[in-house]
Amino acid sequence: MLKKIEKITHKLSPNLQKIIGNTGWLLADRVLRMGTGLLVGVWVARYLGPKNFGIFNYAIAFTAIFNTVANLGLDNIVIRNIVRQPNSKDEILGTAFFLKVFAQATIIFVSIATIIILRPTETLTHQLVGIITVGTFFESYYVIDYWFQSQIQSKYTVWSKNIGLVLASSMRIVLIQIQAPLLMFAWAYAAETALSALGLVVAYRIKGYFIQAWHFSWKYAIELLKDSWTLILSSFVIMIYMRTDQLMLGQMIGDKAVGIYSAAVKISELWYFIPMAITNSVFPSIVKARQESQQSYYEQIQKVLDFLTILSLAVGVIVSLLSHQIVNLMYGQEYSDAGAILVIHIWTGIFVSLGLVSSLWTTAENLMPFAFITSANGAVINIVLNYFLIKSYGGVGAAMASLVAQCVASYFSYLLLPQTRIIFIQQTKALVLPSLFKRLLNYTRVFRKNELN
Repeated sequence: MLKKIEKITHKLSPNLQKIIGNTGWLLADRVLRMGTGLLVGVWVARYLGPKNFGIFNYAIAFTAIFNTVANLGLDNIVIRNIVRQPNSKDEILGTAFFLKVFAQATIIFVSIATIIILRPTETLTHQLVGIITVGTFFESYYVIDYWFQSQIQSKYTVWSKNIGLVLASSMRIVLIQIQAPLLMFAWAYAAETALSALGLVVAYRIKGYFIQAWHFSWKYAIELLKDSWTLILSSFVIMIYMRTDQLMLGQMIGDKAVGIYSAAVKISELWYFIPMAITNSVFPSIVKARQESQQSYYEQIQKVLDFLTILSLAVGVIVSLLSHQIVNLMYGQEYSDAGAILVIHIWTGIFVSLGLVSSLWTTAENLMPFAFITSANGAVINIVLNYFLIKSYGGVGAAMASLVAQCVASYFSYLLLPQTRIIFIQQTKALVLPSLFKRLLNYTRVFRKNELN
């Protein structure tokens, strides 16, 4: 069996071998994170109980919305620019780093001020938001990850971040054993980011590179911000429609409802590491394919859409059938109401996958302004639907709102403009099951033919 796998691997192109290897590392990373989430994360949820778990997740969701602005939407743009201009990597990375440092520092003050205004009497929530948002400052060093992604060398990122994950998870276990207060778990959350950043710096140095070589360039700053300003806005509204459900539940129902809903969402989003790992790995290859051939470019995109759609459907069916058993096994009876929420929320995965692939296309096509339109559509619909559905159905209503919003943002929005309908058509092909299975059969035949040759 191993010899057969080795024989097949050798027949693949060097670039495809590199992509598969890189995807393997990213999948290993997410599997470890998934395993840690299942063990330590669930243990923390059981220890804290629905109410404290809800307060904690409210603070994380609140901070995440502001942190998307601090990230400046630079991820794929920096990767794309390094692929196109490898000799300018120090200028590109240095400029991205200093832009993120300034943005992160600003967001710390803005997020703390905002939570004090929204919940003036809740000192614990203020402290949680303050600690978590200070921890996000170290994400400025995550620009090193952009370099490794551009070189399809994510294994160094995986090692670095997982050392931080293991150390922070060990801290959480100790905190549970000594029955520590909720605030200490916020410090552990912040410590994970700091340790991961330190690991990335060390990995970058081991590879023979120096962050001291980075330098800021106004030219690249203007270029990056010109390309990313719509992505900043779109990332902000994406986080709004992905996290507004938790925030509105907290404001309209209470922190316990947030805890139960968060338990369902964590299970629902547990497998997202797969589409994220795949899209991160294929992005440099897709950018290069566009420069060589439009046919090859769109064929690659269609293959990724097809594979992720099949995967999403399989996950959706299995989790829907076993949702209540999964929740009770993982979180216990205190969280049993999360089962009904999970049945609905798990189906957002299809549109999350479509959206991840489509965002690669919009970046490659330099259509970043459209990314804002799609995200804004989803955010507006999610807020409106949450307002009405949470009143009547609580957490189940929030899950319904998220599903509809994700569908509109990641799929139907691409029908709006003539220049984006080509990706809408490709998405639709992936969603039409008979034609999808026919293409998958053809892919299999081609692969087997190549194997025989």
